[in-house]
Amino acid sequence: MVELVFVLAVGLLVAGVAGSVLPLIPSGLVSLAGVWTYVFFGAEPVGALVVVSLTLAGLATVVLEHFAGPLAARASGASTEVTVASAVGGFLMLFVLGPIGIIVGVVGTVFLLELKNGSDTGRAAKRSLYTAVGVLASSVAQLLLTLSMLAVFVLSVTLL
Repeated sequence: MVELVFVLAVGLLVAGVAGSVLPLIPSGLVSLAGVWTYVFFGAEPVGALVVVSLTLAGLATVVLEHFAGPLAARASGASTEVTVASAVGGFLMLFVLGPIGIIVGVVGTVFLLELKNGSDTGRAAKRSLYTAVGVLASSVAQLLLTLSMLAVFVLSVTLL
């Protein structure tokens, strides 16, 4: 018989995978909740190496989720002011436009502040494009990390 805690943990891990493409669900934190729910309440012990690996993957997902867009803006040459403002802009636009608001907020903030700070339109557009690529790439990385967490967790609990 399948243990209820295992079903709950897998459900949380699946929700974490969904959260990697749906910005309203914190993918890394939900995935970590699934792992640690089973660690604390599951009948079968999970090896320390597996728990540490899954925890590190979950923390990496959390970092990507929150900082990839602004870090991409910074890597493209945007100032620290623009980088911080883009993180705030993405967060605020989430509530205005929903999930697409994160991308619009981050990219739009970079573009507008670059223009305000004296960059030409081409340079502002380039930095905005780099930022958009960073945001989208972080979603792909989050998806791969949360899928990996789900697979490793299920395999380690059912086969080991």
